[in-house]
Amino acid sequence: MAVQRISTRNARFQQLQTLLGNRTKRGRAKEFLAQGVRPITMAVDHGWTIRSLLYDADRPLSRWAEDLLRRAGAERVAVAPQLLAELSEKGAGAAEVLAVVEMAPDSLSRIKVHDDFLGLLFDRPTQPGNIGSIARSADAFGADGLVVTGHAADPYDPKSVRASTGSFFAVPVVRSPSHHEVMEWLGQERAQGRPVAVVGTDEHGDADVSEFDLTQPVLLLIGNETTGLSTAWRSLCDHVISIPMTGSASSLNASNAATVVLYEARRQRLARSSREPAVASAAASATVPAP
Repeated sequence: MAVQRISTRNARFQQLQTLLGNRTKRGRAKEFLAQGVRPITMAVDHGWTIRSLLYDADRPLSRWAEDLLRRAGAERVAVAPQLLAELSEKGAGAAEVLAVVEMAPDSLSRIKVHDDFLGLLFDRPTQPGNIGSIARSADAFGADGLVVTGHAADPYDPKSVRASTGSFFAVPVVRSPSHHEVMEWLGQERAQGRPVAVVGTDEHGDADVSEFDLTQPVLLLIGNETTGLSTAWRSLCDHVISIPMTGSASSLNASNAATVVLYEARRQRLARSSREPAVASAAASATVPAP
């Protein structure tokens, strides 16, 4: 495969730079940058389309990088070290490889709803790093996907992708203009027999998170970092739960709050799974006639 080269700040380099900080141009190109062994490997393993792989023109490639170039089947671009360092946005040196990745479609159908569905929705986030952190927690605790609604930070911002440490490529992250599209999607799922509960989180919730049944199919709502859930989302909640706190803190960071609720959902579901065999065994024993 032919290798392209970038040795000056030419038009191609400038176009790549826009993927870092220009949301509009990133959206028009429908591509974004990823860096790091784990994130790029996960992008390939999870079937994302890699358009280009950029690497240091003057540095021998590691075995991982050589294998990646073979596996990905993407355009190869050898970049002058100082230019690759600029694109890497790293404090010291450059990343070994940068990947130009094609954006996934913003279709809620990418998030699969089932009997044990656990979904997250982040309402109008302002910090891209929080989106990535929540995607990471969603991946860790078995959530099916993350929806980002409203006028919000961009999930494809490099800060978001970096904060996810690769989980961005494992968990569907879908942008939705407003609550209307999400509720239409949930309405279709409910009509097919999947009664997904919409559960908001707020310091003045009706129930403690540990007392609420999170084993049912549920979409958990996380509000804006400053103002919380919008009025529209509050009115659409079937339930609102809270995280009990002590000390002088008045609230938790959005990503921390999401992590706490996800952990509790995972804990409840594991506890249910461990009880089910015992209940089934007891029921079977009860039906066996005494000798």
